[in-house]
Parts: sequence; structure tokens; C-alpha cells
Amino acid sequence: MVELRPWSIHASFACLLLCLVAGQASDTAAAEPVQSEDGKLRIVVFGAHPDDAEFKAGGTAAKWAKLGHQVKLCSVTNGDIGHWQIAGGPLAQRRTAEAAAVASKLGVTSQVLDLHDGELEPTLANRRLITKIIREWKADIVIAHRPWDYHPDHRYVGILVQDAAFMVTVPFFCPDTPPLKKNPVFLYSSDSFQKPYPFRPDIAVSIDDVFDLKIDAIHELESQVYEGGASGSEEFVRTVPPAADVAGRKAWLKQRWHDRHSRESDRFRSLLTELYGDEKGKKILYTEAFELCEYGRKPTPMELKQLFPFFERE
Repeated sequence: MVELRPWSIHASFACLLLCLVAGQASDTAAAEPVQSEDGKLRIVVFGAHPDDAEFKAGGTAAKWAKLGHQVKLCSVTNGDIGHWQIAGGPLAQRRTAEAAAVASKLGVTSQVLDLHDGELEPTLANRRLITKIIREWKADIVIAHRPWDYHPDHRYVGILVQDAAFMVTVPFFCPDTPPLKKNPVFLYSSDSFQKPYPFRPDIAVSIDDVFDLKIDAIHELESQVYEGGASGSEEFVRTVPPAADVAGRKAWLKQRWHDRHSRESDRFRSLLTELYGDEKGKKILYTEAFELCEYGRKPTPMELKQLFPFFERE
């Protein structure tokens, strides 16, 4: 028996979306308005640590920002044990500054919560915190980890965001922060885990046009990309070009992320050709992908076109 997930873009859904993008469907039905009064989208991407949201969605965030939409990259912990050599307050401050530097280059907003790395739990207090952040940002789109992952912080970010997915509209939950008028669209960022089921993208975004910008931005995550973070070592640092060789470092980083994003493109090639057309989809080198969550608002094909306005076809 074939499993059909209610909010996935399976064949008929994808077909309608493609027709809309190609301008072949009727445009008489208006997409739902966004939360903001200026008509611009508001997106918040949650990551467990000050690099996760940047790595998972930095390219797509930059594309939204270039169109004038408002994006926040939010780290739910401060990353204070995410290094092999230093820890505590000095590391938290360093990683907060790194995330802010990334956001400045991408044209987005950064927020790092002061919760300890490695100790995140899906408590009521943290559910309230995540709910308030989504409400205060007036989010139209919320992206987070899937709730199964190698790292407990990643898993619990996924759970906390899922738990907030209904509560953001409930007036008497966190009554000190006004509820949203409509539920955002919730999505997961990509991963390679297979159980209980593998990541199955509904949206694949070409970041070819912002790939160099993303590399320039994540270059600022020095403690993670050039020192290896919690899994680093003196031996790892010796494999990286020295800090004085900025061009060499960026070339080294670009090759690593070329490999990572090109694998994503190959992995999701069929969806890319569906969304961008056969000719353009086959040429895309670098991709970020997202899976619709069953919670939150169920977007129509017209609304997906509004939320991800990137699918130009040749």
C-alpha cells in the first residue's frame, strides 16, 4: 500500500504548483495575506546552536532578504560547550558574535537564547519561550530541525517548535504576548536520518545565485568551520589554511560546501526539475530543501508560491 502524507506535495499537488509557477492556472484566487501589514513575509528559522539555522537555511534566508522579506535565525542554545578547547561564557559570547556577523552578511536578524548547550529539554517554560518568539516575530513561516536527530538539542528544538505550532494562536496560552491571527506554515530543514522515516522534501530551493554569499557569511563561524567545534582538535586545525590567509580559508570552505550542497541537489533532482522545469532543474548545483510539517497551516499551492517565490522557469 502506498503511503500518502496529507500535506506533502505529491503528484497532483506538485502539478498544480507547477502550473501556478508557469502562469498556466487561473490567478483569480488570491493567496492568503501574510501576517505583516507591509505585505512582506516574516520567517523564523530555529536551530539548536549558533550555526545550525545558518547552515541549514542561510542561502534561502538570503534569497528572502534580497526580496525585502524579514528573516530571523534563532539559536535556541548559546553553544557554550560546542568547542574542543574552550567553553562556558567566553565561548557563548564568541558564538553569539559569530552568528550576528553571519546575519549581517546575509541581511537577516540573529537571536541567540541564553540556554546551555547540551542541556535543552522540552519543558513548559521552553514551550512558552518558543511560542513567544514566533508570536513576537509575527511569523508566516517557521523552520526547525525534525524531532529525530543525533543530537538531543536538535531533537528537542523540533519537539518544542511542534508543540508551539498550535499554541501560537491560543489567546490564553502566554496571554502577555498577543496570539497570531493565523497559524504559520511549519517546515523541517533537511537531514540524512532514516528512522522513523527519511527526510522527504516538499520544497527544494536553488541557492546557486547566493552560494558565494553563503560561503562569505558562514566564514564568520570560525569556531565551528575552521576549528571544528566540539569535534575539532589541534590536528584538525592544522588541516585548515591559517587565519591570515582569508582567500585560502574561503576556498577551502567553499570546496567543503560545494560537496555538501551538490549532494543535496543530486539527492533531490527530481523535485528540482518539477519546481524549476526540466532544463533549469538539471543545471542547479546547490540546494537547500525543506519538508512540510503536518502541524500549523496547510498551505495551498497558491500560498506556497507566495511563501517561496523563487521558482523561475526557463
